[in-house]
Amino acid sequence: MKRVLLIGFEPTAVDYSDPALPPGVTAEMIEAGIKAGIADMAGRGWLPEACLIKPDESAIPTVERSLTADPYDCVVIGAGVRLPPRHLGLFEAIVNTIRRVAPRAAIAFNTRPDDTGAAAARWI
Repeated sequence: MKRVLLIGFEPTAVDYSDPALPPGVTAEMIEAGIKAGIADMAGRGWLPEACLIKPDESAIPTVERSLTADPYDCVVIGAGVRLPPRHLGLFEAIVNTIRRVAPRAAIAFNTRPDDTGAAAARWI
C-alpha cells in the first residue's frame, strides 16, 4: 500500500492577508480542503497522513519527525508553503529535509489542499 505525506501549514498559522494567497481563503476552507485531500487519497487505496507545520523554528523538526516515523512513497508540499515569497527559505529547507531523510520518496506539489491526491498520483 502506498503511503503519502502532505506537508502544509496549520490553517490557524496562515497569514490570510498575504497577497500571494488567493483572496477570500480562510482557515475553514483550508481545513476542509485538507480533509477532502486525505479522503481522496484514502479512496485511491493509499495511506495518507498530514504533517501540519507552523512557519517558525519548529517546522523542520516537525517534518523530520513525520518523515522518520514511516517510509513514504510520495511527499506532497502544499501550495501555501511554497507560494508566498516570504516562505521561500522554509520551502527550500523542507525540500532538502525530504531529500536527506526520505531520499526514495517522490516529491509533488499541490495547487490547493483538495488536489493533493492528484499531485501524488503524478508520481505514484
